[in-house]
Amino acid sequence: MTELTELTELMYAVDTFYFLICGVLVMWMAAGFSMLEAGLVRSKNTAEILTKNIALFAIACTMYLLVGYYLMYSSSEGGFLPSLGFLIGAENSVDAVLSGDADAPYYSMRSDFFFQVVFVATAMSIVSGAVAERMKLWAFLAFAVVMTAVIYPISGYWTWGGGWLDAVGYSDYAGSGIVHLAGAAAALAGVLILGPRKGKYGKDGTIYAIPGANLPLATLGTFILWMGWFGFNGGSELKMSDALSANNVAQVFVNTNAAAAGGVIAALILAKLWFRKADLTMALNGALAGLVAITAEPLAPSAFGAMLIGAVGGALVVASIVSLDKLKLDDPVGAISVHGVVGIWGVLAVPLSNGDTSFGAQIIGVLGIFIWVFVASLIVWLILKAVMGVRVSEEEEYEGVDLAECGLEAYPEFRVANVNGGGFGRGASGHVAHPRPQPHAE
Repeated sequence: MTELTELTELMYAVDTFYFLICGVLVMWMAAGFSMLEAGLVRSKNTAEILTKNIALFAIACTMYLLVGYYLMYSSSEGGFLPSLGFLIGAENSVDAVLSGDADAPYYSMRSDFFFQVVFVATAMSIVSGAVAERMKLWAFLAFAVVMTAVIYPISGYWTWGGGWLDAVGYSDYAGSGIVHLAGAAAALAGVLILGPRKGKYGKDGTIYAIPGANLPLATLGTFILWMGWFGFNGGSELKMSDALSANNVAQVFVNTNAAAAGGVIAALILAKLWFRKADLTMALNGALAGLVAITAEPLAPSAFGAMLIGAVGGALVVASIVSLDKLKLDDPVGAISVHGVVGIWGVLAVPLSNGDTSFGAQIIGVLGIFIWVFVASLIVWLILKAVMGVRVSEEEEYEGVDLAECGLEAYPEFRVANVNGGGFGRGASGHVAHPRPQPHAE
């Protein structure tokens, strides 16, 4: 074996390993979304939101394996409709890797699938928080099947798969539009079909806050997402086995971190000026907004430029959350604002640092992705509403969807020892004993 062959194999192994590890980091974001959403919903809805998150991840992995990956990456360049097919194709042969051709593969096809499938799950996770606390579990999971098998892969083909949006010059390094705006568009369609939670808006237009049950958990989720985002953006360099690629990866990591920090600071300052309080939930969404904003172009800006892009995202998310509430669009976790409004900002900010990209191409990309995902999602939601219904009953919403959909509670009530002989359960009167009154949280 020649030294050149050995070097080629080593570089292939390094790039494949890096791709896989970044995919693992993005997969860890599923835990971040789960904790964030569990912290921002009421305790009576926690088990159901966690069930949605683990189930949607499994559905995304399965449907993207069966059909989604083929739709996204197996069609001709510049096209509009992808080719229909199944599964993920053959692995790269050793001969192809060592061929010396300019287009020889430099990482495993299986690693590419693994990295892409966790992106699909991320897009679907965005939907779960926006429709929380009032959607039927199985209607949501049915939508997840269509979203991850067809809706997301088609717009993904238009962009990363070499379709018509790629041909017009649309640029989106790691997916501010392709992943985040797509997820938000699907979420918006679902929210419009569902309507707001009961008690969220008064007849006179009054907006009633419905606080989340566990802000420490929401904060943990945000930090997990922040960490996972280094794989989200860093892995999108696709390579690090040479000096230039390694430098690029380092710049992406620095810019990703700077943008998140800028988003937190801007959201916190604006919240203090606007509400006279340092609102933790706005700071958390500010971090995520900064991350979404830089995702479309985390390589080209300087670290200071990335911080400013993230700061604009942090300010935008505060204004958007307030504005959507005034429009009576009930989004319990702020997902539409974080991933949709700021996702658009991230896409439009690309030409500010990347001179090879035009504002016109970016606007076309935003419109193409949003219109397709929103309209397709709206049709699917309407079909599900007609066939099986999408919203739980008023009584089930009042009692909490944990019991209605899952038959268990995430935070079971504490039960004191039996006065007649120890153990836990019922007291001498036969009634379950509680240490304090348990009113329903509304």
